[in-house]
Amino acid sequence: MKFLFIECTMGAAGDMLMAALSELLPDKQAFIKNLNEVGIDGVKVVSQNVNRYGISGTDVSVLIKSEGKTVEEGSHDIDPAEFHAHLHEHSHGHDEHDTSEKHLDEIHQHHEHEHRHTKLSDIHSMINALNIPNKVKDEAIAVYDLIAKAEGEVHGRTPGDVHFHEVGRLDAIADIVGVCLALNEIAPDKIIVSPINVGSGMVGCAHGVVPVPAPATAILLKGMLSYSGPIMSELCTPTGAALLKHFCNVNGRMPFMKTEKIGYGFGKKKLSCANVLRVFLGDSIDEVLEKENEPGSVSVPRIAGPNERICELSCNIDDMTAESIAFACEKLIEEGALDAYTTPIVMKKGRPATMINCICKPEEADKFAELLLKHTTTFGVRKATFERYALNRDIKHINTPFGDIRVKTGNGYGIEKSKPEYEDIKRIAKENDCSLKEANEYGVII
Repeated sequence: MKFLFIECTMGAAGDMLMAALSELLPDKQAFIKNLNEVGIDGVKVVSQNVNRYGISGTDVSVLIKSEGKTVEEGSHDIDPAEFHAHLHEHSHGHDEHDTSEKHLDEIHQHHEHEHRHTKLSDIHSMINALNIPNKVKDEAIAVYDLIAKAEGEVHGRTPGDVHFHEVGRLDAIADIVGVCLALNEIAPDKIIVSPINVGSGMVGCAHGVVPVPAPATAILLKGMLSYSGPIMSELCTPTGAALLKHFCNVNGRMPFMKTEKIGYGFGKKKLSCANVLRVFLGDSIDEVLEKENEPGSVSVPRIAGPNERICELSCNIDDMTAESIAFACEKLIEEGALDAYTTPIVMKKGRPATMINCICKPEEADKFAELLLKHTTTFGVRKATFERYALNRDIKHINTPFGDIRVKTGNGYGIEKSKPEYEDIKRIAKENDCSLKEANEYGVII
């Protein structure tokens, strides 16, 4: 399985992502030439090799032909001193009501006239007219649909009624189509995105000055791991957020993989540290292990390390009946917990008690903590995060003379194992009046 890991320690923008991905392709310049010939009228994409902060990488620029200059996404960082001066300047001479309503309306109207409006249906038509594979068209349109939904939520409109400003421009279309084209050529089996640094401070956009992350970006990043750092700049743009949201299969740390290629895509902003997005392309650990015995291959450890993260939620109970505790555990399993179990413990003053443990995915911890609080008498739930070694699991269905049997299979780290589901074996034992051991032998060979 081919993994693509996108490292977003300096956020993400469309041009940075396209630049980094282009470095993974066999011929970067041929890719840029092809992008310039797909039919995006009025733009020219230029790629150049750069060396910044001692790192060699790629800088991609989108030139608007009519203006002949580089265009970035339509926002700019606001210096805190500049922002406070801006507030003072516009509030001076206005009463409170005028500043909070009338004056803001005037600013909004100014931006409405200053920016060209593009509707989602116009963007769909533009992309559908391009000379690119249908799959790439579908991916690019899906990215814009995410942006339209987020913008609609911000402005209280339906996606079809959203008027695009920055993200509706030709440079953004080139960035999104370019990223979709590059990923179509790279064709990774799984895309993992690191936690995303959104930056901090304030940013100027079509509707005025807003906090970082911009409102649409914040909505697009719902459900994804993100954080704010000390750099006073917008690091993750709406276009970058939409691309990551659409293509991300897993959001978390870099997986165990054998890296074959690395790409560096530089941003335009000059910051206090390297403004770069990095991508890694390589084989999953299971693919590496399969190739271990091939001639000329390099041996790797049979157990390479933990490959997933889990959360363990727990609480101590000394005032519930056994039936109530059993019901709570059943409810956790029904709602999709990876496991739920109890342990007898002794609490303060020598009280016999029960500890309830729930194993779940990190992104579902809040859900199961709420269930524990609802279905038990506890006033608090502890949470711990662990890394675990886990085989890739699957369920196979096997036809036998005694009916269909589900078999749980596991593989990874060079290991393969299987086990028939207990409920199916129990059914065979009851129906044939035999022991579980005999039912195993009748059903499948473990």
